[in-house]
Amino acid sequence: MLAVLDELITLLALERIEENLFRGNSQDLGWGTVFGGQVLGQALSAAVQTVPTERLVHSLHAYFLRPGDAKKPIVYEVDRIRDGASFTTRRVVAIQSGQPIFNLAASFQREEKGFEHQASMPDAPAPESLLPEQEHFRPHAHRLPEALRKRALGPRPFDMRPVDFEADPFQPERRKPARKIWMKTIGKLPDDPALHAYLLAYASDQAFITTALRPHGVHWLSPGMQVASLDHVMWFHGPLRVDDWLLYSIESPAAHGSRGLVQGSVFTRDGRLVASVAQEGLIRQRDVPRAP
Repeated sequence: MLAVLDELITLLALERIEENLFRGNSQDLGWGTVFGGQVLGQALSAAVQTVPTERLVHSLHAYFLRPGDAKKPIVYEVDRIRDGASFTTRRVVAIQSGQPIFNLAASFQREEKGFEHQASMPDAPAPESLLPEQEHFRPHAHRLPEALRKRALGPRPFDMRPVDFEADPFQPERRKPARKIWMKTIGKLPDDPALHAYLLAYASDQAFITTALRPHGVHWLSPGMQVASLDHVMWFHGPLRVDDWLLYSIESPAAHGSRGLVQGSVFTRDGRLVASVAQEGLIRQRDVPRAP
C-alpha cells in the first residue's frame, strides 16, 4: 500500500536538469491524459526548489492550456520574477513536446504575525465512520472502463472518504452542488511544509470540478461527458499536514457556457481553515449517437 505513496512523492520531487529547469515523469491514471493535480503539484514543486526554505507558499494561480500526454515526461521552466524583502514570486511553465501545456504563478512569504479570523468548519461525520471511495465503486466495477477499473479499485496514495456518494454513478440523481470529503495520505510523511503543500495541491484537483455536475443529474462517467480543469487557484492560510485527516468542503455556485465554477475549503480535524481553493472547468456533454 505505501508503495503508491512513495511513487507519488517521487513523481512530484522532479529532476533538476539546469538551474531553473526541472523534469518530471507522467502518470496515467486511466484517462490517457495527465491528471491536472499531477502537473499542479509538480509545478509547485519546481517553484519551491528555487525559493528559500523559510518562505512558504501562500497562493498559486494556474491555467491548464493543453492536455498533457501521460506517456511523456514534462519539463518545468521556472522564472524567478521577484525576490523581495517579505515575498518571493515565481512563474512556472510546463512544456511537453515543445509546447506549453500549463502555467503557474506562485507567491511565497516569510512567516509574519498579524490579524486572524476564519470561516467555521461545517458539520461532517467522523472519517472513521465512512467508507473509502474504492468501496463505493466496487459494486459497479464491471461497468467501469477497463483502463479506469484498476485506478478506481486499487490502492491510492490518498485515503479519500466521501461524506456522500452517488448510489449509482451510472444513473445519478440531481443533488445540491456540494460535497464533503475527508482525505489524508495512507502513510506518515516527513516534517517538510513544502512537501505537504504540493501534495495538497495534487489532491485538491480530485472530485473538484465534478461537483458542478451534481444538480444536472449527470456524472463524469455519463456518456458524452467532457470534463477538464481550465484553471486552479489556491490560498494557503497556515500550517497543515496531509498525513492527518483534512475535510475538503466543496460547493459550485454557478455553471454557464459549458463551464462550471467550484470553490473549496480545507479544514483540519480540529476546525482550522488551512487552505481555500477555486477552479473553473469545462463540463460539456456531447451528443452520443444512438445505436442503430
